[in-house]
Amino acid sequence: MSIKLRYRRLAVIAISATLALGAVSPAWADGSPSVAASSLGTVAIASSSYFELKQIHVLPDQSGKLATFTVTIHNDGVSELQFIDYWVRLKNKSGNQFSAHLLPADKEKNRVAPGSTLDLTFYATVNSSTNLQDLVVQFIKWDFSQANFESVLGEVAVPDNFTDVTPVDGAASLTVNGIDLKASIKKFIKNKNEKYYVPTVYLTLENVGSHTVTLPSYLFSIRTPEGLMYPLEAKGVKDLKINPKESKEIQLSGSIPVAVQADNWQLVVAEPITDLKLNVAVAALQLPAVSQGDAGSIGKEYSFTNEDGVYTMQLNGLHRLPWEDQDILTADLTLSNKGADSLPLPNLTGYFLLDDAVKIDAKLVQTSKVIGLSAGDAMNLQLAGKVPYTYAFSQIKLVLQEKEGDPSASGTTGDAGGGSGTGADVLEFSTQNELQAIPYVSMGQSYTSEEIGRKAKYIVRNVSTYEDKTNTMFSAMVEVTNLEKRFTNVSKLVANFRSPDGTVFPASIAEVTNKISPSGKALLNVWAVVPKGFTTDQLSLLLGEAVTDGKLSEGDKAVPDAYVNPVAFWLPEEKRDIKPQLTDVELFPYKLNIHKIGTAIENSTFTLKFDYELTKEKLTEINTEGHNLLLVFEDGGGEKRFERKFEFKDFDVINGDSTADEDTKIRLGEREDFKISIADAGLIFKTQFLKQYTLSVYDEFQGQRKLLASQKADWFITTD
Repeated sequence: MSIKLRYRRLAVIAISATLALGAVSPAWADGSPSVAASSLGTVAIASSSYFELKQIHVLPDQSGKLATFTVTIHNDGVSELQFIDYWVRLKNKSGNQFSAHLLPADKEKNRVAPGSTLDLTFYATVNSSTNLQDLVVQFIKWDFSQANFESVLGEVAVPDNFTDVTPVDGAASLTVNGIDLKASIKKFIKNKNEKYYVPTVYLTLENVGSHTVTLPSYLFSIRTPEGLMYPLEAKGVKDLKINPKESKEIQLSGSIPVAVQADNWQLVVAEPITDLKLNVAVAALQLPAVSQGDAGSIGKEYSFTNEDGVYTMQLNGLHRLPWEDQDILTADLTLSNKGADSLPLPNLTGYFLLDDAVKIDAKLVQTSKVIGLSAGDAMNLQLAGKVPYTYAFSQIKLVLQEKEGDPSASGTTGDAGGGSGTGADVLEFSTQNELQAIPYVSMGQSYTSEEIGRKAKYIVRNVSTYEDKTNTMFSAMVEVTNLEKRFTNVSKLVANFRSPDGTVFPASIAEVTNKISPSGKALLNVWAVVPKGFTTDQLSLLLGEAVTDGKLSEGDKAVPDAYVNPVAFWLPEEKRDIKPQLTDVELFPYKLNIHKIGTAIENSTFTLKFDYELTKEKLTEINTEGHNLLLVFEDGGGEKRFERKFEFKDFDVINGDSTADEDTKIRLGEREDFKISIADAGLIFKTQFLKQYTLSVYDEFQGQRKLLASQKADWFITTD
């Protein structure tokens, strides 16, 4: 074998075995001058070619920090360069190294033609204590004349005053398919209510290239000085095209707890890498000083008076929610009685006015079960109207009115759906389209509704994907705990699954109609059909309280026409492992154990028998409609196969109950020698071919199934 060929092979092995790259983390301004640049330095390859280190960013990661950086290879020579002949290492100033990898899109890149450049982007996990200024990037060439087979071409140390954050009034550079975009922040607005800051960032993207570009599915977040990350919702970015020399403005909004430090925030732009389940930072921009909004907007209390007394109203926030082929505009309001005497509920209505030109009739929805306001009391109100989902506006005005008539007969608790805007104006709120992002609940965390008479806690227990040859069904199991001291019905809800790019999948809910005991639980199965092959890993669940004709929906016949009080849940990771034994099989809220499995052939009849135990979480109500337990028997040699369905709705009949048909149904409790018999006259003649079979348990929903457990066993031998 030639020395050159041996060199190439060893280089490939070295690259595969030791991808030792580095990354950097952002530095916060501490009063010292900072340098914001896209290039940290260069290292010569030859007289006419060189490496350039640039675009260094970092995001928090589960195992520390996820760093990304870009190396550009400049070939100004007359012959081709191959990156396989070179490599890059990252170390800190103490000599420790960090392993890194090429992004999937760059793994096949290697050749650099004469007179051209090549960008390679890497990602690496660094520990949480590593800072930007600790790192040194080293460039090497494989050299088999050296003892360690490499020659160091040079290194670039991160300067002490370097930051990857674009300063205020600056523009960050983004590259999309080789086309450059400039990102800058036009305006930053920050309001506040009792629980959250409600920031709104206006980001301008300018295409400085020569071709039209479609914006990727970027994720936007605010990063606080403590390094905490809070997602922002982007409006109008799905499939957004930006022509050459054109600028587009997008609006980003979110919610951040008031306990968080309120100064020195940054906007972080990241791109999700689906194959790796990672979010890779591409830019960070320092947020400017807060722009002064219009008076009379969010978070301030205003009073109005009628013949009954003085009331106080506060606008907590505005939301724009998906609804079929429309959007719902909702205003979250708090009505208070600051006086010493009780007050009746005023007869309120209202409307939205968009850009001082388009009037949107709205319906007032009372979400608290109260009939008056005692001294010092407050209640929640929602105003809801609909607009086309494609309609854009820059200013929104909310006008509250009081209708004439008897409030006790038709007021806030009665004709809440008036919405005609024919009463007397009592208050007006005006704002520059400061729509708030829906508050998000972190994975594994719960949301508590404090509405009087309907206090409840919500948490997503698990998610599941069911498939057949043509469809995919995505399902989330939502647990609702009754926090009231009386039996109550679960509030009717409206649900949607949403992807980061704004795609919405309206969802159905298997409602629980039985009243729930105090501290009791209900399980709501929420599901939607998604396109085959659609990635569900980053879907979130949007829930809101259903509204029918201006009132909270109640009863089986109430068909929702809107929803209010939205909240979104980050969904847990789906459990996709398949158990190798039929024990502790989760069929939430049930658990199934199957053991002592055996087969027999007698009198032309094939029999499968087993012992089982089926248990259920106590004090839990669930609507199991459409759910089946599916047992599938498959002989390894293809001699015998059958399926048997057991409906979940039959589970709750306890074994021993006189109504239980124990010969054919699986019930709660324990059972020995449960049998499934099938006539098969010819199977006895194939016994010499019957060696091993597989018994599998599926969760079947709406005709689609998910494999949960699968156990192999020998014919005619009973398992343990």
